[in-house]
Amino acid sequence: MFRCGIAYPRCRWIVPLLLLFAIIFDIIAIAATSGWVEDEDAKTHYASMWEQCRGRNDNWDCKTLMDLSWAQAVAALMIIGLLILIIAFIVACVALCCSLNISLLPFIGVLCIIVVILQIIALIIYPCKFNELIFEGNYFYTWAYGFGWGATILSIGCAILFCCLPRYEDELTGMAKVKYLYTSA
Repeated sequence: MFRCGIAYPRCRWIVPLLLLFAIIFDIIAIAATSGWVEDEDAKTHYASMWEQCRGRNDNWDCKTLMDLSWAQAVAALMIIGLLILIIAFIVACVALCCSLNISLLPFIGVLCIIVVILQIIALIIYPCKFNELIFEGNYFYTWAYGFGWGATILSIGCAILFCCLPRYEDELTGMAKVKYLYTSA
């Protein structure tokens, strides 16, 4: 017999795991000191969420970006998003892994939507303001900045899943009748 579709009882473990990956991606993006931005040509300038450095080899002159209001806003938005994501993960573990509490799932979805909004704002402010700050050369965004977007994309997916899962309560509990696409005679 051939079954087609989502194994809903597995969602009880997979969706919190996706939130955990989003948390890990956020931590990597926030903690990265190698930079969110690097200059393309000479590799003499890079900037992380916290500071920008100029120089070569072991001779780097680093200045904090935390003196600038836009950098403080980016850091605050990313950290607040991470904290809300951690709260959503804890609530998701309680709602799905310990006992099945369907009424908490939309709340977790709303938390994920808030995280998405905060992080999209932060991830758009950073390149706009950084480009205003630096006028020379060409720059590209590194893997650390990409991890910030990866966490945001995972949060979008989790928000959709948490908002849709309450419709499938019977499937999540395993009480629904299995529907087969094809049965042999």
